[in-house]
Amino acid sequence: MKASASSADSRGTLLAKVTHVPAQASLESVVSALRPDVVGVAVRYPVRVRLDAWVLPEGTVPESIAHDAAAQRLKLLLEAWAARGTVPRTIARNLAIRWQEEAPKVGIDPDVCVLEPPPPNVNELGSLCLWKPGHAPPAICFEVVSRNHPHEDYAELQDRYAFVRTRELVVFDPLLAGARVHGGPLLLQLWRRDPLGLFERVAGGDQPLFSEVLGAWLVPTPTTLEIADDREGLERWPTWEDQMLAERAEKERERAEKERERAEKERERAEKERERAARLDVEQRLAQLERKLGG
Repeated sequence: MKASASSADSRGTLLAKVTHVPAQASLESVVSALRPDVVGVAVRYPVRVRLDAWVLPEGTVPESIAHDAAAQRLKLLLEAWAARGTVPRTIARNLAIRWQEEAPKVGIDPDVCVLEPPPPNVNELGSLCLWKPGHAPPAICFEVVSRNHPHEDYAELQDRYAFVRTRELVVFDPLLAGARVHGGPLLLQLWRRDPLGLFERVAGGDQPLFSEVLGAWLVPTPTTLEIADDREGLERWPTWEDQMLAERAEKERERAEKERERAEKERERAEKERERAARLDVEQRLAQLERKLGG
């Protein structure tokens, strides 16, 4: 079944509309959820907008130093990735996303998200309002679980992002602070919108996960979520600072190598000079000896 957001009903709630799809397609989508690597079953149910509970708070929500560091690290990694690519992308931090024009205070503000393509006048953007022209849902959103709201992060987060219609949602919980719901706490979760429009958690645990949006692996560490071209995390994406430090280290390595070569040449020169001096000394002694013998 395909779910799409409708306008608010008379009770001030939003219920996902259900459109008809062939019975075989519905059956296949349910059967696909029963993956052999997951112990249990998949449960699907419609979700209504919680107008009171989902109102965006006024002002800035406090973040711990660890939370801010993990989120900022992700933003810097994605900014460097976006700059390397040819597709227009903007990386946003704590950007309010609102999806219902009739209830504009309802929304969510992901720790980090990728706007692809960016909306018009993105540098002046205060909120992403999905009912406005050019305001497309984020391609991927990231949430770092906070100790302040662990239950909300696990129990309701994916419901709100289902309404946002993001293609992927990544939930990173380095402190395992989440509540024991939906199989949690989990170090890393990946949610994805399937071809039928259903929002499903496709993987969760402590191992690297592959993001289709990024075309790369999400590699959890004890404090940060890294991004890499390989599952082992050996080819990690750099931030601009990482790249500059690597370039500086490479230049320092080249300078040290040139200095080593210079020192080696100086040593060789000194050795040749020593050999030449020794040879001259021997020649002088022989000449003196020959003069004595000849005299």
